[in-house]
Amino acid sequence: MELLKTENLKKYFGEVHAVDGVSISVENGEIISIVGPNGSGKTTLVNLVSGGLKPDSGKVFFEGKDITNFTVHKRVKIGIGRSFQIPAIYENLTTLDSVLVSIFSHEGISNIFYRTKDKFDGAREEAIKLLEILNIPVKLVSELPHGQRKLLDVAMVLSLKPKLILLDEPTAGISLEERDEVMQTIVGFIEEQNIAAVIVEHDMEVVGEYSDRIVVMHEGKVLKEGGKEILEDEEVRRILIGD
Repeated sequence: MELLKTENLKKYFGEVHAVDGVSISVENGEIISIVGPNGSGKTTLVNLVSGGLKPDSGKVFFEGKDITNFTVHKRVKIGIGRSFQIPAIYENLTTLDSVLVSIFSHEGISNIFYRTKDKFDGAREEAIKLLEILNIPVKLVSELPHGQRKLLDVAMVLSLKPKLILLDEPTAGISLEERDEVMQTIVGFIEEQNIAAVIVEHDMEVVGEYSDRIVVMHEGKVLKEGGKEILEDEEVRRILIGD
């Protein structure tokens, strides 16, 4: 069943056609990767889907509903979560408190006086369970290695119970050893929970290993899409790695 659909999305910055008529779809539980050289429009497309940017024209649909004019907050409420290339985490909090902040924020509870003991205990149990599943220790965020910071950023998004998660460069800046651990942990969880994912990624080994479908962007347009065999396409290889 189709979860997300974009129709002829366009976003221009002056003479730069960052996204130029892009139409894609994502099925329930599907993992798709968006690849392309720098400046091809990948992150701009994710920003249009998450609500960080508004399109100049075109539509975004989620579960069949037009959400083109929805705010970021409203998109989170209906089930669209997003992580960032640079983790958006709280350095001075513990990992547990970081996830609790996300849970309470999602429930619209910001004042500690409205947090009943039952609600707090329930949220704390939920946060601890999520940290355990993702192999994140309960400690100060400032003490975490980079790979676990990436996982914590994703954990904060997953605590919002999304139906679709947008992952922007989940392996950027981490070692090869951390890369495999991070991706296996994330993908294992979202597959178990039947969460769909759109991954922007430069590492073609990661893309080939974890994607159900790959979308190749170039100069703001969708060049080609298909399974991992598309990475062997001559034109795609030329665009991604040059002659």
